Amino acid sequence: MSAKQVKNVEPEIVIPKLNIGKIKLEIKGIAPLVCHKWSEKAKKEMLDKQMKVAKRAKEAKDPYKDFLSSLYFIEGAPDVPEGELKFASTMCGFPAVAFKKAAVSACRQVSGIPMTQARQMIFVLGNCLGTNGEDLVEIKGEVSMREDMVRIDGGRTADIRYRGQIVGWSTTLIIEYDADVLSAEQVVNLFSRAGWGVGIGEDRPEKSGGQWGRYELA
Repeated sequence: MSAKQVKNVEPEIVIPKLNIGKIKLEIKGIAPLVCHKWSEKAKKEMLDKQMKVAKRAKEAKDPYKDFLSSLYFIEGAPDVPEGELKFASTMCGFPAVAFKKAAVSACRQVSGIPMTQARQMIFVLGNCLGTNGEDLVEIKGEVSMREDMVRIDGGRTADIRYRGQIVGWSTTLIIEYDADVLSAEQVVNLFSRAGWGVGIGEDRPEKSGGQWGRYELA
C-alpha cells in the first residue's frame, strides 16, 4: 500500500458524562438572620470616593430607609407600607451563594475535602431573583427592624445601624454537587456544620464570633 493510500484517522474523542448529584435540604434558623445588603447610597458614596468627586454634606440618617435598603427584596415584591417595621418575609430572599460559601468554609472542620476543591464541586441554586438581579433563595419568617450600636473606623467611631432581621426563618436549598468526588453524606455534613459554626449574614460566627445567622437541617 502506497503512502498516498494511507488515510489519516482522527482519534475518537469520548467525553465522560458528568455525574451531577442533586440534594434538596430544608433548613430552619436557630438564630436571627440579620441582613445588610449594600445600599445604592453606599455604592454611590464608594464610587464618588474612587472617582475623587467632591464630598457633599452628609445626609440626615433615615432609620426606616436604612432598614429597607438592608433587605434583599424579591423582584416584583409589593412595596412595604410606609413606617411598617414588621411584616412577613415572603417578599424577601438571601443570596444563594452565601450558603455555598458557608459550606465551603465548613471544610475547615472536616478532613479530606479541601476548600479549593469544594468551591468547584458544590453549587446552591437560587429560586428567585432580587430587585437588582441577584440570585436568591426565598426566606420565610418575620422581618423586623433592629437598632444596634456599632464601631467603625477601626473602633474609633461609634454609630447606630438600622437593619432588617428575620426571626423564625426557614428556606429550601437545592444543591448540585460532583457525585464522582463527593458523596451525598459528605455534602449534607458540610451544610450541617456550616449552619452550626459558620452561619450567614451579619455577625455570624465565622465573621466576628457572633451568634446570628445560624441554622440547622429541618
